[in-house]
Amino acid sequence: MSRPKPPRKIIIDTDPGQDDAVAILLALASPEEIEVLGITAVAGNVPLALTEANARRVVELSGRPARVFAGCDRPMHRALVTAEHVHGKTGLDGADLPVPRLALEPQHGVDFIVETLMREPPGTVTLCPLGPLTNIATAFRRAPEIAARVQEIVLMGGAYFEVGNITPAAEFNIYVDPEAAEIVLKSGCRVVMVPLDATHKALTSRDWIARMRALETPVGRAVAGWTDFFERFDVAKYGSEGGPLHDPCVIAWLLAPGLFSGREINVEIETGSELTLGMTVADWWRVTDRPANALFLREVDRDGLFALLTERLARL
Repeated sequence: MSRPKPPRKIIIDTDPGQDDAVAILLALASPEEIEVLGITAVAGNVPLALTEANARRVVELSGRPARVFAGCDRPMHRALVTAEHVHGKTGLDGADLPVPRLALEPQHGVDFIVETLMREPPGTVTLCPLGPLTNIATAFRRAPEIAARVQEIVLMGGAYFEVGNITPAAEFNIYVDPEAAEIVLKSGCRVVMVPLDATHKALTSRDWIARMRALETPVGRAVAGWTDFFERFDVAKYGSEGGPLHDPCVIAWLLAPGLFSGREINVEIETGSELTLGMTVADWWRVTDRPANALFLREVDRDGLFALLTERLARL
């Protein structure tokens, strides 16, 4: 009789954000497969003071233990661009959660990433960035030796066929800190990119939101409120029937990679052009001789993804 696989050790790097919050809940609801070593907050959707507090709110909501660390409060070389127009002034508009009682860890998030990767056996920790890549790139700059110790980086960011959602050419997470994204893509780590091409197929529906509300749990009510609020932006912008749950796709890929498909390709980050700053130049058709540096996902089984979300969120 084969022994069950131990849970995959991950660090979630995040800027909550309603979809980030659902991703955190999905991970914490899946302890058999995922061990959350820590959650590092970064400035992105809203400033750091809100993202770290939001991460603590979500952990408390889950009822599961997790440590939260505050990381970088601005991009490596640029002024911070935020997205209150999408996520609301708190970053988690749509559900009224109390001020968190969970204490913020005193250690800086970047130091936690470095220390954890140096402590754990090589190849056993997966980094899951859900926002701008500032914390990850800063850790790689501070301690270059940790890159070789990473099992995998699974990140939400970028686009090819879908192009941009914050500018005509760029996806938000990459645009906010393109220099950080460039460092990560050139780190030599195995990278899985979950771009808009996949996440724009992960659309909520009125039925699914109603199903979340019908759970009649604090988690169900919060997720319904968040997605109700969050989807209004994309419905108005794209004319879609629901809003895309971008960040839960990262955790879903860890749990059920068969829900996704993509290609191993080369991805470069534009850092010099004012017109296309933050663009992910994805060689989907392999027209260059640049070596592949990422598994770039393009398709997702939408129904399978939401069935997984429903089953796991009902556990909390």
